[in-house]
Amino acid sequence: MDLSLRDITHVYDELEVLSGIDLEIPLGQIVCIIGPSGCGKSTLLRLIGGLERPTRGSVLQIGSPPEGSLNPLTYIFQDFALLPWRTVAGNVSLVLEDQPLGAKERDERIAGVLARTKLSDFRDVLPRQLSGGMKQRVAIARALAVDPAVLLMDEPLSALDSQTSELLIDDLVELWTREPFTACYVTHNLGEAVRLGHRVVVLSRRPGTIREIVDIDIPLAERTATHPKLEDLRQHLWNLMREEAQAADKELAHV
Repeated sequence: MDLSLRDITHVYDELEVLSGIDLEIPLGQIVCIIGPSGCGKSTLLRLIGGLERPTRGSVLQIGSPPEGSLNPLTYIFQDFALLPWRTVAGNVSLVLEDQPLGAKERDERIAGVLARTKLSDFRDVLPRQLSGGMKQRVAIARALAVDPAVLLMDEPLSALDSQTSELLIDDLVELWTREPFTACYVTHNLGEAVRLGHRVVVLSRRPGTIREIVDIDIPLAERTATHPKLEDLRQHLWNLMREEAQAADKELAHV
């Protein structure tokens, strides 16, 4: 299933946050969205996911979700949102409990996503026994359990230290390489964007408009933190954003 954003404009009271966003999110691609603080990145993700309705424009779902999809659009947040009294398997099970599934199919889904995210040995562990990176793996497994058509990822690595983030990037690359998924990935981190994005969308300062879309044709499995072309792309993205990021940092009002 592809997503097509057409002329998305959004206003809170009299504050225009986004203006005239046209964007395609193709099947099997990770589209990263970057931009200065307050430019409307997370707002755009909420509009894509249907948590809010745009003031103007539309978000179209083109094609059908994958067979067996229980929730076409599924979020992964930065704060993990795990229930501390439930085990790893119990947290994954949470998204399946209101679905019309038999016990066998539910257990198979849980076992499958735990295996995909390398969590099978931790299924009976409580969140307090896990590192931050492992907690985010659980959140990813929980999202994958419903076979989403599109993952909506709102700064999923921002609460983690740099080493853990690198490990999670490697995990996401391996996960996508083995079984490609579609994602819209919001981040402040330009390194994450060039490591994970098939295309990177640069938003302007508020009201957010698309300044540039950068397509990256390097296979995900070949990208490393020291890849020279990726460093050039990261610098290009920063050059696009620098002045607006500095100006946005000085603003007192944020959306």
